[in-house]
Amino acid sequence: MGPSIVHPYYSRATHVNNPKDITITTLVTNDRFPLLSRLASRYKGPISAAIHINDNSQKEEILAELKEIISSNSHVRRYVDIHLIIDNYDRQLNMWRNTAKLYARTDYIMMLDIDFYLCTDFRNEILTNDTLLQLLDNGHSALVIPAFEYILQSDGFDYRTFPKSKDALLKEVLNEKKLDMFHRSWIKGHSATNYRKWYGADQVYKVDDYDFSYEPYVIYKRKGSPWCDERFIGYGANKAACLYEMYISGIDYYVLPDDFLIHQSHDYPETTRRKERSFNRKIYANFREEICLRYARQFMANGEWDTSLANNAKSACGRIKEFNHVIKNINQ
Repeated sequence: MGPSIVHPYYSRATHVNNPKDITITTLVTNDRFPLLSRLASRYKGPISAAIHINDNSQKEEILAELKEIISSNSHVRRYVDIHLIIDNYDRQLNMWRNTAKLYARTDYIMMLDIDFYLCTDFRNEILTNDTLLQLLDNGHSALVIPAFEYILQSDGFDYRTFPKSKDALLKEVLNEKKLDMFHRSWIKGHSATNYRKWYGADQVYKVDDYDFSYEPYVIYKRKGSPWCDERFIGYGANKAACLYEMYISGIDYYVLPDDFLIHQSHDYPETTRRKERSFNRKIYANFREEICLRYARQFMANGEWDTSLANNAKSACGRIKEFNHVIKNINQ
């Protein structure tokens, strides 16, 4: 799309991070500045935020709002690296994700939407658990934190009322029927997490029913992981494309048993979303074929096609019409 003006570390966090920490990478537009402030105060850990501002007459006013958020919250100053992206291209979501990832300063990162509230202390759980750290450090695993939202949007505006433990959450999900999986109207987006299994889980488990529409919130090793494809502009398939390439590259998904996120309610521009989703759906179909052929070729060239690293590509790409026929001919 570009050219975009990118200002890395427009505001640099003062806290010195341990490299073996988890940086939340997130995207922020000017109407979400208060959510960034809330996230910094809740997480109290490293955050790499890509902030997009339109290059128009309101730019200086928005920059003044951003400076006010920084100056008014010591947690923002201490923990948040802010990277400005200034252009007139709205919703270059994957380019923004890549910016936040590029300038993250720890070994592990979490891909998170700014409108989710962190209900549990997953960071401490992971960083003090050798088994989970080994999963992250091998570079072939990503940890999933299940996402929920209130069935009635009006129940989801006040984060202070959100449950902070799994027992409290299950009460609102199973007994009071107030909460459910995030975006339950688009079940493919999160169903591979297997929420029924999660309700009774007491240990981490592997996602074994992957779907190409799956778009969980994940923690993974920064180095060596694929970048998000920037051809996806606007709503629809952008995050799924990031996670699809990660999966095809050989990264498995593991669900944490006690941690969860809850969506903070806000209005959606549905007309814009419908148009962009329709466009991106076509791009995503071609993208999946391209990714499968690219990684299959890479695995074969590296002598890895018959190793476990290629298992995800074999299972997911095998569902694409003619893929197995193409691979058979390549082998011949």
